[in-house]
Amino acid sequence: MISEDDFHHSANATYRPAGSNLRADQEALLEKLLDRPPPGLQRPKDRFNGTYIIFFSLGIGGLLPWNFFVTAKEYWLFKLRNCSSPTAGEEATGSDILNYFESYLTVASTVSSVLCLMANFLLVNRVPIRVRVLASLTVMLAIFLLMTALVKVDTSSWTSGFFAVTIVCMALLSGTSTVFSSTVFGMTGSFPMRNSQALISGGAMGGTISAVALLVDLAASSEVTDSTLAFFLTADVFLGLCVGLYLLLPRLDYARFYLRPVWPACVFPSEEQPPQDYPSAPSAAPGSGESSMPPLRPILKKTAGLGFCIIYLFFITGLVFPAISTNIESLDKDSGSPWTTTFFVPLTTFLLFNFADLCGRQVTAWIQAPGPRSKVLPGLVLLRTCLIPLFVFCNYQPRVHLHAVVFRSDLYPVFFTSLLGLSNGYLSALALMYGPKIVPRELAEATGVLMSFYVCVGLVLGSACSALLVHLI
Repeated sequence: MISEDDFHHSANATYRPAGSNLRADQEALLEKLLDRPPPGLQRPKDRFNGTYIIFFSLGIGGLLPWNFFVTAKEYWLFKLRNCSSPTAGEEATGSDILNYFESYLTVASTVSSVLCLMANFLLVNRVPIRVRVLASLTVMLAIFLLMTALVKVDTSSWTSGFFAVTIVCMALLSGTSTVFSSTVFGMTGSFPMRNSQALISGGAMGGTISAVALLVDLAASSEVTDSTLAFFLTADVFLGLCVGLYLLLPRLDYARFYLRPVWPACVFPSEEQPPQDYPSAPSAAPGSGESSMPPLRPILKKTAGLGFCIIYLFFITGLVFPAISTNIESLDKDSGSPWTTTFFVPLTTFLLFNFADLCGRQVTAWIQAPGPRSKVLPGLVLLRTCLIPLFVFCNYQPRVHLHAVVFRSDLYPVFFTSLLGLSNGYLSALALMYGPKIVPRELAEATGVLMSFYVCVGLVLGSACSALLVHLI
């Protein structure tokens, strides 16, 4: 029998310290005992793929709010100028907000994401999963209901106030969506990998769905407020659907089987209570104390190379998208055609980037190269630096300091955006997947949290520097 003294306990995992001498066969035995259902309890089937569909939908809901906010570019430009009859002075006063709105939006989003990610880590052992998920979904839905109500309100007399409200809502929305996504991802650790894959795939679909919804709204209405109203109503309905689906999840036999507490008495005889992070657990495991925190230093040492790749990867992506890419205009915009005026940015920026990012992530299901310790991986990540001047010297407008437009064709931003999305999806998926695999299995969950933090750090640095880059152009 395995002694529990060889293990440390946290709310989400039982793990060995780095210096433990536990034999491999004992480790394998422990894994089998933890995964084996109690006598007489059969594994139910996921009827009609209900659990898979729920996790896929929740994955979409985790990223859909942020994407809905950033893709409504024309609406924000309309609301942040004098909607009635702007005078020259008023237009000049609001020019800074209009020109750099995407950068401000991105900064508010990423900073709040980092803060809420750290807060969620601290609340894991204090606030149940159900409370965190439902609270974050409720806040997201409330914010979208507020923004939907403001669509038809004339904000021309309080443009600065509307800008402040928008930034605050974006910060709250981004933070709560981070709490929601990280919490649900932690919950899928109790399920087979098939359900974790559903959540990840759903997250990749969030941006694509928002871009498609924007195109449909633009095609269905000539008024920007009408199209945005339908756009935000879509978000309201979907977030309400996510609340209902999450409440439905514990009612499914398949989900209830994996949500049950798994804490075999034969392995840990002194543990009478299951970990708190399981839905039915009322308190943390006794005696967890200081050992509830996985060792951070060994994880940082093991993942330093991948951490650099992730941070720099999302730094370049956050630097270009959406602050730079959304301001690249068609060279034939003066022709007045719908392609060059209405649909150019939604198609070449939002839809194309998100679809390419989704394709890049899916490719990793068949190809996993280069490896986690290969010098090629950081080399490819550093090579993405070349994308910055490529986007800058497209037809970015307005241009104050750099007047030269080198790439004088609408095909160039299409190609560059595809390259940005594919490289971001493929390389980020590789680095994120490798992280939990290069550490001992008992530290995989803590490593996954650290990987998410690397992503947020990269986006914060990219969004902060994007404001500077926009001013330099």
